[in-house]
Amino acid sequence: MAASVLLVDDERFARTVYSDYLRAGGFDVEVAEDAEGALRLLRQRRFGVLVTDVIMPGADGLQLLSEAKQLDPDMEVVVITALDRVDPAVRAMKSGASDYLVKPVTPEALQIAVQRALSTRALLAENKALRSHVSLFETCQRITATLDREQLIPLALSAVAGECGAAAAVLLERGPDGWSVSGSHALDQAQAQGLLSAAGGTLERLAPGAPVPLPRLDGVAPSLPASGGVCLPVADDQELRGAVCVFLEDSLDAERADRAALVCRHIGLALQTLGRLKQVEHLAYLDDLTHLYNTRFLHMVLDREIAGGRPFTVLFLDLDHFKLVNDQHGHLLGSKLLVETGRVLRSCVRDDDVLVRYGGDEFVAVLVGIDSGGGLKVAERVRRSVEEHRFLSREGVTVRVTASIGLASCPEHTQAKAEVLDLADRAMYRGKRTTRNVVYIASKDLPPVPASR
Repeated sequence: MAASVLLVDDERFARTVYSDYLRAGGFDVEVAEDAEGALRLLRQRRFGVLVTDVIMPGADGLQLLSEAKQLDPDMEVVVITALDRVDPAVRAMKSGASDYLVKPVTPEALQIAVQRALSTRALLAENKALRSHVSLFETCQRITATLDREQLIPLALSAVAGECGAAAAVLLERGPDGWSVSGSHALDQAQAQGLLSAAGGTLERLAPGAPVPLPRLDGVAPSLPASGGVCLPVADDQELRGAVCVFLEDSLDAERADRAALVCRHIGLALQTLGRLKQVEHLAYLDDLTHLYNTRFLHMVLDREIAGGRPFTVLFLDLDHFKLVNDQHGHLLGSKLLVETGRVLRSCVRDDDVLVRYGGDEFVAVLVGIDSGGGLKVAERVRRSVEEHRFLSREGVTVRVTASIGLASCPEHTQAKAEVLDLADRAMYRGKRTTRNVVYIASKDLPPVPASR
């Protein structure tokens, strides 16, 4: 029997397209045009997954999510949002949505998201059916619902240690640079690091669903009555994310091993959710055209750097005569030129530096740990790269533009966030009023930028 999906969207075209995508994937689909109609259907029957637009007239997708969860706590919810409406998607994830999709939605992305939600629901249903102890299920639910990492890790380790009858436990996570300690239960940091060292090659043999015995651990924590242990894999439905290593006084029987493995699977899902939430929050700081950072992120970075006490330099860049590009080639090609400008700027700065689309054809670069002398070299490299680049060649035209750049450094010119931006802006405007295609360094005697520029 095909899995049932309830699709909710106030736009008729979207309902038609998305329902066709889902039916093509083999799902049984019911549609509703608003939250009220969706709730009527939810009261009549159960659905495996609810797919809803976030922004709708009347009761929006967040309200629908809340009421749907009250009717069916096991309901998995996938929300659909526009790139410029990411904040509601973040709130939806915090309220219990299992996934999000950013418009435009492809058939493959929608089908995969629904299948993943169904897999999660099936996993939870299987766990609930197979385990007789409600307290275990509730613990797993608390773990998957915890979106604060500092709360999640102690809760998770305490649960695993309790299910195993273990004297202590350590959560190890696998990252790009190898394995590291993320938290411990009944061990101090030095002991946890010692366990990581003792685990050594055991971690390399670890695979999802397959616990691996640890070597004798007498020297790691002599005060604990434990001579050995087990390394339990922590995985979501896609990959191995880490391991919980436990100190055992006795051998781990099959029943306790199954219960501990269940908790570890939920830890994996919780870590997966935290990763997705971080991605959603990251989207909230991106410019939707260039995918550089936006001004919201710029202010966060400036606050961080000023608080950290490191020197940094701000470059304020404005494209010269950009209006002529729009007038001669149209706004569509003008937008493509702005995207291409972002790529040129990326090639001129380091990975640690921050690039921001400030608005229109204005860009800001924050050069971390660089004073005005080093910033001047970077600014000149940017100016020359823009001047020499042939824009829009892929569109069959060749457009040349130049840029005027203003430079201000902290703490050399000021230690105030607003003032360092203002001074860089003033310096840029000085260049616009003179020769253009030039770099100017800030000074206190530069006139303010006209409000009507």
